[in-house]
Amino acid sequence: MIRRLLEEAIEKLPDAYRTIFMLRDVQEMSTTDTANILEITEENVKVRLHRARALLRKDLYSRARTERKEVFNFHAVRCDRVVKNVLERIQKQSLKRKDSESSIQ
Repeated sequence: MIRRLLEEAIEKLPDAYRTIFMLRDVQEMSTTDTANILEITEENVKVRLHRARALLRKDLYSRARTERKEVFNFHAVRCDRVVKNVLERIQKQSLKRKDSESSIQ
């Protein structure tokens, strides 16, 4: 259902914004590459992408018929779990780095 809503919202974008959004956010092209392909300035790419995202956000919020606060409630338990996982990954990477540095010496 969410995918369908997003696809419909993207389809409603003006062509210039939809093209930029697809190249940058879906195809993950760089700003420079997108500008070169479309023969526009990098600044224009950034402005159009910002406007496309704003239009998508506005459309999706209106479709969901909710307030932003309802959509993005703070979920303390989930937040704690995410922070814990991030800290564990950082610790593992730090240990790997120390191990590789000690093996080099």
